[in-house]
Amino acid sequence: MLKSLTRNSSTEVSPETRSTASDARLVEDARRGDKDAFGQLVVRYEQRLLRVISRFVSDPELARDLAQDTFLRVYERLASFDSSRRFGPWLFRIGVNLTLDYLRKRKRRGRWALFTDAPSERPPDPATPDPREERDLSQEVRAVLEKLPEKYRSVLVLRDLENFSTSEIAAILKRKEATIRWRLAEARDRFQKLWSKRLQNGGFSVNDELEDHELQAG
Repeated sequence: MLKSLTRNSSTEVSPETRSTASDARLVEDARRGDKDAFGQLVVRYEQRLLRVISRFVSDPELARDLAQDTFLRVYERLASFDSSRRFGPWLFRIGVNLTLDYLRKRKRRGRWALFTDAPSERPPDPATPDPREERDLSQEVRAVLEKLPEKYRSVLVLRDLENFSTSEIAAILKRKEATIRWRLAEARDRFQKLWSKRLQNGGFSVNDELEDHELQAG
């Protein structure tokens, strides 16, 4: 479906010009019916959008479907986009909300694909750590994250795993920056307490520590 939105431009502009154009310029061109301009926005954001959505759902096909639905909704709502604001946070707000709405409708929290699973068909190199340990660790992290309320999980993923700034998260979740900072501090505190409790209860199958883990980033 996206192919129909990303071709047959009404104006001739070189690929080099497209790749260096600002988001605002591309949005304005797309509003005037230039599908190549919208196609450049898709190219610019599709990989990160897919990665963000994949933090919330583990099924790659589902993540791709949600990403495609996001771009379709963005295209349909271009006329209502406030051009005085940044395009990226607006796009991710639509994508994150669409994903969370999907999970709510399914009445489940969803599986959190925080790490890429190592292939299991091939025996590991003896000189490298056993990839099964990393999978076990990711499962422990996922189990703890699933215990956090959605409003804390979302902030934690966007800030500590995807490195969005506080202002970007505020725009994505449509909350004040002060609210985001408070939620992030609360989310980290809750995660640490749950992680420590899980550790005390013998929930780990690898080294009993979480040194240098992304969720403890400042």
